[in-house]
Amino acid sequence: MATVTLKGNTVNLVGELPAVGSVAPDFKLVDTDLADRSLDDYRGKKKLLSVVPSLDTEVCAESTKKFDQQMSGHPELVVLVISADLPFAASRFCSSAGTGNVTFLSMMRSKNFAKDYGLLIEDGPLAGLTARAVLVLDEDNKVLYTELVPEIAQEPDYDKAFAALG
Repeated sequence: MATVTLKGNTVNLVGELPAVGSVAPDFKLVDTDLADRSLDDYRGKKKLLSVVPSLDTEVCAESTKKFDQQMSGHPELVVLVISADLPFAASRFCSSAGTGNVTFLSMMRSKNFAKDYGLLIEDGPLAGLTARAVLVLDEDNKVLYTELVPEIAQEPDYDKAFAALG
């Protein structure tokens, strides 16, 4: 069981992050049109998964905007921003923030993604949400890079994530 901190307090996570070199577990998440999505929907493209607790926080919003800006002009890549937020909230965020280069996916129908990826927060005030993490997958869903951000209130290492995308 992995742990991270939230403002210095340790929180426990369920499961383990997929290992670099392994094939990422498939998932069933919900997009902003309420359609189910899986990894297979993005086959053939490199993927950056930005997993955040909620778009309704400053750090999550900022990281999403930064990933969106970096993806401009890269149609061969896809950024999936995954959270427990409802698709309606993600749509509002997308409209207000002007993001158009990232795809929002919600865990609203199941927490299996968070468990399968070792990111489900088990205890503390954010129990039931996800820890902050970034994963980069190749065109066949092989894990190229992972970062479990050790402090939920911190941003990920953007440079390493983009370098992993090649």
